[in-house]
Amino acid sequence: MALHWRLRGFPALKYITSRRNHRLQPKRELNSNIIDALQAATGSENVSTATAVREQHGKDESYHECKPPDAVVWPQNVEQVSRLAQICFENNIPVIPFGTSTGLEGGVLAMRGGVCFDLTKMDKIVGLNTVDFDVTVEPGVTRKGLDNHLRGSGLWFPVDPGADASLCGMAATSASGTNAVLYRTMRENVINLEVVLADGRIMYTSGEKRRFRKTSAGYNLTNLFIGSEGTLGIITKATLRLYGIPEAMVSAVCSFPTVQAAVDCTVQILQCGIPIARIEFLDDVMMDACNKYSNLNYTVLSTLFLEFHGTEKSVEEQIEATEELVKVNNGSDFAWAKDQESRNKLWQARHSAWYAAQALRPGCEAYSTDVCVPLSRLPEIIVTTKEDLVNSKLTGPIVGHVGDGNFHCLMTMNPEDKDEGRRVKEFTDRLARRALAMHGTCTGEHGVGLGKRQLLTEEIGAVGMQVMREIKAALDPKNIMNPGKVV
Repeated sequence: MALHWRLRGFPALKYITSRRNHRLQPKRELNSNIIDALQAATGSENVSTATAVREQHGKDESYHECKPPDAVVWPQNVEQVSRLAQICFENNIPVIPFGTSTGLEGGVLAMRGGVCFDLTKMDKIVGLNTVDFDVTVEPGVTRKGLDNHLRGSGLWFPVDPGADASLCGMAATSASGTNAVLYRTMRENVINLEVVLADGRIMYTSGEKRRFRKTSAGYNLTNLFIGSEGTLGIITKATLRLYGIPEAMVSAVCSFPTVQAAVDCTVQILQCGIPIARIEFLDDVMMDACNKYSNLNYTVLSTLFLEFHGTEKSVEEQIEATEELVKVNNGSDFAWAKDQESRNKLWQARHSAWYAAQALRPGCEAYSTDVCVPLSRLPEIIVTTKEDLVNSKLTGPIVGHVGDGNFHCLMTMNPEDKDEGRRVKEFTDRLARRALAMHGTCTGEHGVGLGKRQLLTEEIGAVGMQVMREIKAALDPKNIMNPGKVV
């Protein structure tokens, strides 16, 4: 039965799952002895049970309600993470890794209480190898922080989800973003990970200090942890691929009379083999929101944001070929940006889309959907989704990394309107299942978290889910690693 006592103001922590038969068992309370052990491991100043701190660490950018942990710890190095994990393992206390809290699927919510591991103080760039095009970072290093460190090196890390997310967090959620059409996602750009397992053991997914460009040695443990969302272990270092900064970068915006025309143009650009770096779609509702939020004056039509990377000559050739396809699809109103300041201003409007959508209905909550389909089905699903939004009387600007077949509806809803909440839930489920019916996925980059566990089951199938659960049980036999998420 559940333990009902409360100590030091902590809510009673509920249950854990046993390894063999997944029966619920009582879990230890986070009592004063455990708090003392946590403080001994990392210093009393790096452990907090304050309500405000706990609530801050129990929410992200998603619509899910705040579920705070019972304590927050700030480890300074991997040895402290290991010791803290051992304490939690020995006492059956859930562990929730925490970075910048920019996730969109409730990944940091403490569904069963426990200890939040805030990794932001581990913020060192451990090693930069400019000759080998790689860098190793701790979990507190963010995307923009790495960009600043690389300034002047001639190198950059192109995976860009928009938010200034932590790089290890990006690995944990298998993030991608606007550059993925050319440079791919975190899965293709992580070489090695240092991971602390549930019982405190430290492992290296490709071997300690290994940073090769390719390997055929054994199982792909690195990709096992990419996208695991903290359910298998805590990522404490990541070795990442870097790229040379292109000689030339040119961005452009062009509008189209219909959604179909814009997405058809996207597919044709990719089918022609044009090595475009970014190709983003924003529908008319999203463009109107961006104009208002970022004080811009773009045409309020379905729009593509494009970017070309390469040598001066190759970029000219890419632009010429793309312009022909745009004209064929009745595109117009080209706006070019060649210098970095102009390009940054253009892409800032795109990166502010989430907040622009929220601003359409002040006081409302926002929820971002996320599906991905084969490119050939992209025009059909976006057109159908637009129709579904209108018929459902919902506000949901569409924006997407359409070069990958990935797009989002940035839903806004009144939290007091239960009928609207119901319609949003029904719409998002229809959208995800529409993507599955087109041989796509229920999440291209946001992850599963809390909101898409049932959809993951429908996507992967019973056998696939059972294998995932067996992997989870092998690495986390007490089910303390971010419980309630993914599987």
